[in-house]
Amino acid sequence: MSRKVSTRHLAVELTAITDAAALASFRWLGRGRKKMGDGAAVDAMRQGFTHMDIDGLVVIGEGEKDEAPMLYNGERVGTGKGPQVDVAVDPVEGTRLLALGKPNSIAVVALAPRGSMFNPGPAFYMDKLVVPAQARGLVNITDPVERTLKTVAKALGKEVEDLMVFVLDKDRHSDLVRDIRSAGARIQLHTDGDVAGALMAVMPGTGIDMMMGTGGTPEGVLAAVAVRILGGEMQGRLDPQSDEERRAVLDAGLDLARVLRTEDLVASDDILFAATGITDGTFLAGVTQTETGVRTSAMVMTGYTRTVRRIESVYAPQRHNHLAMAAYA
Repeated sequence: MSRKVSTRHLAVELTAITDAAALASFRWLGRGRKKMGDGAAVDAMRQGFTHMDIDGLVVIGEGEKDEAPMLYNGERVGTGKGPQVDVAVDPVEGTRLLALGKPNSIAVVALAPRGSMFNPGPAFYMDKLVVPAQARGLVNITDPVERTLKTVAKALGKEVEDLMVFVLDKDRHSDLVRDIRSAGARIQLHTDGDVAGALMAVMPGTGIDMMMGTGGTPEGVLAAVAVRILGGEMQGRLDPQSDEERRAVLDAGLDLARVLRTEDLVASDDILFAATGITDGTFLAGVTQTETGVRTSAMVMTGYTRTVRRIESVYAPQRHNHLAMAAYA
């Protein structure tokens, strides 16, 4: 068996896993119970991995073992017979979006050769800058906001006033929001959706030109896989949001001043990224019930070929029930 990660066979299997998570969590859409939706997705995704021919190590998971019974950081997944890979998962990216029935909740998985994913350890938050391929190599996260906006606008052949910037709607971003608007650019504020925001910034046709601001470090590593495949650029700096996190990050030997680039977050092109829409979103339709079953919309990206495939599947009711059985508990 080939030890290559980014094969068509594994790519298709990966979408089956994100589909299973999306189908399971869909049962909790709009019910206001984000933990139940997330738990159903975790169960379904973990079950999917049991049949996948990989020797997987979860680097970006649901947390430490004591807090996450499944898909925890350091857990081994797969049959153990295939390539040795780092695994990054977010069974429900946007649990609050799912609970409230809002757009852009997705199920996400990424694979990379063992040891090639950045392990954030106790670093939960990271300041991020994500730009599309046209601006790759031209920006620096340490630059003032106005300079960065001008650089990206020039690269895209736009005026600063025409830029749309994805920013998470958090109190910590009050200064960032002020600086972006003072420079003349526009902002699309989102309550959640760190990975989705990075994807919007590098995919054409989303209406988003770039992403700025502090979000989850694990989500940053996961998104960096897609950003690398799509030819964009992500830069980040660890940005602890509490004294406890700061102490833990420094005790772990991590450098708060270091600029982490796309290649630092995932150091290989032999990578896979898959996502399935749970709720309707900017770049993926959500799970939809039809007369013949339940339809899912997924996308899978392969690293070496930089191929993006979109896969629409219809699951018969019996198959849907099997995949989503955790959601009925």
